[in-house]
Amino acid sequence: MPHSALSPYTPETVAISFVRGLLSGLPDASPHAARALEHASIPEELLQYCGARVTASQYAALFRCLCDALDDECIGLLSRPFKLGSYALMAQSSLSAQDLRQAVLRIANTFRVLQDDMLLVLVEEKHLAGVALQFTSPIVAGRVFLHEFMLRSLWRLFDWLVGGKLAIARFDFAFPVPQDAGSYSEFFSGPSTFGRSASAIWFDKAQMQALVRVNEAGLLDFLTDPQTRFIVPRPTRDEVSARVLGHLHRSRPAWPDLDATAVVLCMSAASLQRNLAREGTTFQALKDKLRRDMAITYLNTTTLSLGELADKLGFSESAGFQRAFKAWTGSAPGTYRRATNKDSAP
Repeated sequence: MPHSALSPYTPETVAISFVRGLLSGLPDASPHAARALEHASIPEELLQYCGARVTASQYAALFRCLCDALDDECIGLLSRPFKLGSYALMAQSSLSAQDLRQAVLRIANTFRVLQDDMLLVLVEEKHLAGVALQFTSPIVAGRVFLHEFMLRSLWRLFDWLVGGKLAIARFDFAFPVPQDAGSYSEFFSGPSTFGRSASAIWFDKAQMQALVRVNEAGLLDFLTDPQTRFIVPRPTRDEVSARVLGHLHRSRPAWPDLDATAVVLCMSAASLQRNLAREGTTFQALKDKLRRDMAITYLNTTTLSLGELADKLGFSESAGFQRAFKAWTGSAPGTYRRATNKDSAP
């Protein structure tokens, strides 16, 4: 599906809790963890900052390095390695399916052959259908990040099979509300509920009849960088919030206000506010998200002074930028830069 002219790529960052999740399947003091963090230019010190974030490219690099080092696409979360190529095999097994239901059954059967710790089970609830994780190992079931990881990767695969048209009703998680629950919307395109009997993806039952729209040639494209495709957040395309982010990103360094943005999006300011409220956000929250992600990217990849960064991000003075950055991440930008790049001046 082509991107709208009002929805270009904007920088993405990932909460540090999801970085810890990638490392959660490794034993304490594992040399693989230290080497992978260094490869991804993520200092171990950053893991201690609750509000810290890394760029999407750093997150993907960390995942790829762990997969390669462990020969395990589930990065130590299962009792035996999910060897490199397993995800591709699951995807390939579904290509000749007629519809999503048949594809899900084939993927579930392939997954069962490849590992022993859980099953993928078709479930139904009134007008909804879904796929639930059914664990056979209590130890593995206790690994919270595995639930998130599996639902993310399955959702991306199912969505790709039907041409990017899979509308999610909700995601269920079989664990209590986590501290970072507010960050789940960055990865999961739908409501998230916690404390459920099983972790599951739910969508309208009629979508089980959606035709599989891909072939071998499409599979090669999908697998060009499978880690990035299902590990980092997927930018929304058609939501009003995505259009707002796109306009703000293109308009830098002007940083237009709500009224000016509404004009470009061909709606009134009140209508824009209502649309954003329905998507669970505000104009100011989106502006701060973009400035936060851009600041983290600049701090990771440039030696611009804090005054220059403040100007690029629409702050009238460096002090205002520094206060905002500390509110966003819990760390001053100079401290953050020293942690992420020992060779850069603050």
